[in-house]
Amino acid sequence: MKIQNSLPVWTIAAPVLGWLALGGKSLMGGDGAPGLLLLIVLAACLFGGVLAAVFHAELVAHKIGEPFGTLVLAVAVTSIEVALIVSLMVAGGAETTGLARDTVYAAVMLILNGMVGICLLVGGRKHGEQSFTATGVSAALATLAAISVLTMVLPNYTTTTPGPSYNTSQLIFIAVISLVLYGTFVLVQTVRHRDYFLPAQPVADEDDHAPAPPVRMAWISGALLLACLGCVVLLAKALSPSLEKAVLSMGAPKALVGIIIAAVVLLPEGIAAYQAARANRLQTSLNLALGSALASIGLTIPCVAIVALLNGWTLTLGIDVKSTVLLVLSLIVASLSLTGGRTTIMQGTVLLTICAVYLFVTIVP
Repeated sequence: MKIQNSLPVWTIAAPVLGWLALGGKSLMGGDGAPGLLLLIVLAACLFGGVLAAVFHAELVAHKIGEPFGTLVLAVAVTSIEVALIVSLMVAGGAETTGLARDTVYAAVMLILNGMVGICLLVGGRKHGEQSFTATGVSAALATLAAISVLTMVLPNYTTTTPGPSYNTSQLIFIAVISLVLYGTFVLVQTVRHRDYFLPAQPVADEDDHAPAPPVRMAWISGALLLACLGCVVLLAKALSPSLEKAVLSMGAPKALVGIIIAAVVLLPEGIAAYQAARANRLQTSLNLALGSALASIGLTIPCVAIVALLNGWTLTLGIDVKSTVLLVLSLIVASLSLTGGRTTIMQGTVLLTICAVYLFVTIVP
């Protein structure tokens, strides 16, 4: 990206308009589906917020360098997503104890197959073959596999409590384990072995030669990034009643609503990863994608576990057999695809095929 002396007006206006639209909806009252005109305004503000978030994320990333830039975006998006899930759980009560599981599962599947698949396919189509540092990607996949299975598969096979859930001591233990694994990964990524997450063969592009933005601009952009991400998540929530109504009117399962909302929330990271892959910076794409998946599950589960324990709820974590098969298949294929340090359109096609199957069997169970 070309660094200018000032931020483009639209990148400042987008989050402001998004928050104003949310305020307008709140003043109009009602938590249900908005009217058609307001619906169009909210949707326009949402996509404007997504594009502005991508711009600010790239500017901040250019200032602080890799892999910190991708980590900032991943943690920022996930933190706001966690806050949204927790608020919905508190408002919805015990009936929403499966919300975190559904959201995390959708995010992991969309990232691992959809986001990574698109990046590999687009990058491979444009550049033929792309390279990355396999050691860092392997570490991320190993961590993701461990946390995913421990939080979403193992609860189905414990016998202390019936159903896909942990008892209190088990839930506390798994929450701590999730934090330890994610914290260790961040330590390795940013301090101990930072070189594992840098490109194996640096690719020269205009970002390498463009001057870093001033510190003041980077701070402003960081604040605007948080504002953009916040309004994107809340706009997605505001649009969900209309989305749910449309999905149900088509006869599709309600689970599709969660997938669409997760996809919208992940749009800033997805677009940033896509642009990096097109620029032949696959390492950045993978840092974004896998880092987002790890942050999503590694931070969400401990937070919702605390909420559930404080309210005396039984947190539903285990996924069904069909979802387990798809999750395990995704982890295996992603691991096999990303172990060699080089990818082509083949790996991207395979992952996107699994993503298509996941979406299809969700709509047609």
